[in-house]
Amino acid sequence: MAGPTAMRLSSVLALLRPALPLILGLSLGCSLSLLRVSWIQGEGDDPCVEAVGEAGGPQSLDSRTQLDQSNEDFKPRIVPYYRDPNKPYKKVLRTRYIQTELGSRERLLVAVLTSRATLSTLAVAVNRTVAHHFPRLLYFTGQRGARTPAGMQDDTYVQAPRLAALAGHLSINQDLYLGRAEEFIGAGEQARYCHGGFGYLLSRSLLLRLRPHLDGCRGDILSARPDEWLGRCLIDSLGIGCVSQHQGQQYRSFELAKNRDPETERSLAFLSAFAVHPVSEGTLMYRLHKRFSALELERAYSEIEQLQAQIRNLTALTPEGEAGLSWPLGLPAPFTPHSRFEVLGWDYFTEQHTFSCVDGAPKCPLQGASRADVGDAVETALEQLNRRYQPRLRFQKQRLLNGYRRFDPARGMEYTLDLLLEAVTQRGHRRALARRVSLLRPLSRVEILPMPYVTEATRVQLVLLLPAAEAAAAPAFLEAFAAGVLEPREHALLTLLLVYGPREGGRGAPDPFLGVKAAAAELERRYPGTRLAWLAVRAEVPSQVRLMDVVSKKHPVDTLFFLATVWTRPGPEVLNRCRMNAISGWQAFFPVHFQEFNPALAPQRPPPGAGPDPPSPPGADPARGAAGGGRFDRQASAEGCFYNADYLAARARLAAELAGQEEEEALEGLEVMDVFLRFSGLHLFRAVEPGLVQKFSLRDCSPRLSEELYHRCRLSNLEGLGGRAQLAMALFEQEQANST
Repeated sequence: MAGPTAMRLSSVLALLRPALPLILGLSLGCSLSLLRVSWIQGEGDDPCVEAVGEAGGPQSLDSRTQLDQSNEDFKPRIVPYYRDPNKPYKKVLRTRYIQTELGSRERLLVAVLTSRATLSTLAVAVNRTVAHHFPRLLYFTGQRGARTPAGMQDDTYVQAPRLAALAGHLSINQDLYLGRAEEFIGAGEQARYCHGGFGYLLSRSLLLRLRPHLDGCRGDILSARPDEWLGRCLIDSLGIGCVSQHQGQQYRSFELAKNRDPETERSLAFLSAFAVHPVSEGTLMYRLHKRFSALELERAYSEIEQLQAQIRNLTALTPEGEAGLSWPLGLPAPFTPHSRFEVLGWDYFTEQHTFSCVDGAPKCPLQGASRADVGDAVETALEQLNRRYQPRLRFQKQRLLNGYRRFDPARGMEYTLDLLLEAVTQRGHRRALARRVSLLRPLSRVEILPMPYVTEATRVQLVLLLPAAEAAAAPAFLEAFAAGVLEPREHALLTLLLVYGPREGGRGAPDPFLGVKAAAAELERRYPGTRLAWLAVRAEVPSQVRLMDVVSKKHPVDTLFFLATVWTRPGPEVLNRCRMNAISGWQAFFPVHFQEFNPALAPQRPPPGAGPDPPSPPGADPARGAAGGGRFDRQASAEGCFYNADYLAARARLAAELAGQEEEEALEGLEVMDVFLRFSGLHLFRAVEPGLVQKFSLRDCSPRLSEELYHRCRLSNLEGLGGRAQLAMALFEQEQANST
């Protein structure tokens, strides 16, 4: 029996011999992996896991799972705005700043203790010197002996940038009572309070711990000074005293002697102080602010010179060497144009006139902010020349020979000045010199302008002024309105103003708007709950202002109008920009649409598969066409967004300034944008709108328009025919056809 068994075993081993290395490898890998899992998942073997568990308590038991989940990619889910048309409209409340939505807190809250006697003097001086540096500044008024914890007193000057930098280096999660430490009378060295005259810093965590003990401190502690009362309350309740240094940061203060002049103070303690006390009057507060502002300015200039020296030294190690340095050092290099259309032009000016006027005139007076800017540039050039060549030479300006300036979006305003100077030597010799200097006013940091709050949930009332001559194009507008507004359920309505001529739509005459009314009824049937309102008026000369008067009387004063044309194609993005850029009582928005060129002159896009498509024009939507290109029509101003209250105010001002026949003539020659421009104090905002793409059309330029509007209308039609290359090719083909 042993023989056959041994033969079977040898045959099995012979069959498995080629697979033995694979089997051994799999078994060894599984064993090592199981062994590694046993090491990792051992109970209490990892001291780090135990430490985390002890520190976090029950909330830290699943710490490993939380860490694994935190490593996964976070994919935000964007929830679009949707309003159910069957439910009543409810205004959406949105915060003004994103930090409010995120729950961010301000880093520093400053409280000032003042009194009724010094509210109009010292408190005002404090507000003017530090309020623009701190996001929150609170004032507590009362008697000097009031037991109100305060961060500083109104007779304290605070160097705001230094204090803000100090707060940025401190942790708000630790108990902090930082200031100028003073000892209590008869107490130990550990019992110290922060002197209120020099200000102090309290962390939020310490205030939260102190809050339950405030009522007890009010009854148990008697003190005439609020800073001593606060210090005793902290020591008795929490055992925390004032410190002058924390986390390597020292609170530096300076006690100003009576009748001491800040301009002559040179001590290191004064130059590095965060707070100066006491300040007896408001003028002294302003003198201190002037001195410290000058010190900060000198420090900034010194840092700029050091950075420029470092840049100059490092540039020598670059491949370009010193040739790669741009002037001034540390600022972006000048803009490099890639074609002749991108070349930045220079504007020529003198001390009295400029030769690049807004209205296109060849010459206009140099006045206002431009004149002040030029004068500042000339004075700066003269100051820099004297600083460089004194005491050997001293320059005096005779006059400005030539001036050139241009705005570089990458750098700022560049100046080139030809100055006629009188040079005076140390011995008194005088000589006239003509020198050319170059200056740059660099762009500073971006600041947020204060603007009224707007919301994206405002209902937009579209208004279409439709003359009979444009009735044939109205069905296409209604279909675009359905696709861009009704389909995405935008919060917008439409009002059609049908303008009949003197002999149109009468008895026995066909109705030119019959197809428009049928198309509107069809949209109401397709979209239940939709109501398209239309009004009918008769006018011999359809004036945009007169027609807008009719619509304005039919709507409330808080209505947001979107004045459209029959070629306008509104969409969600366009409506949102209308809501954000039209601000009631502040701003009116008139977008610049993209106008396609004449398809008879512009080449069409080749069919798919014929080759690569040419690049689309800026702002054009490939889905809407624009295969032959186009341009933003700056001459057209028939589309606009504004509030009814603002329009009524401008209209009332127009009626007050113009009366009788003069008003009648003005209404025939004005558009709504001109009414806001001439008779309103609102900001008039014009910007290109890529979402408004219009097909090519020739506008009907009425001879009753004013000379300026008629010129703009004709210029819009001519510029909308085609680009330079397309017009040149059309002329060439026409000449070729005429020659043959």
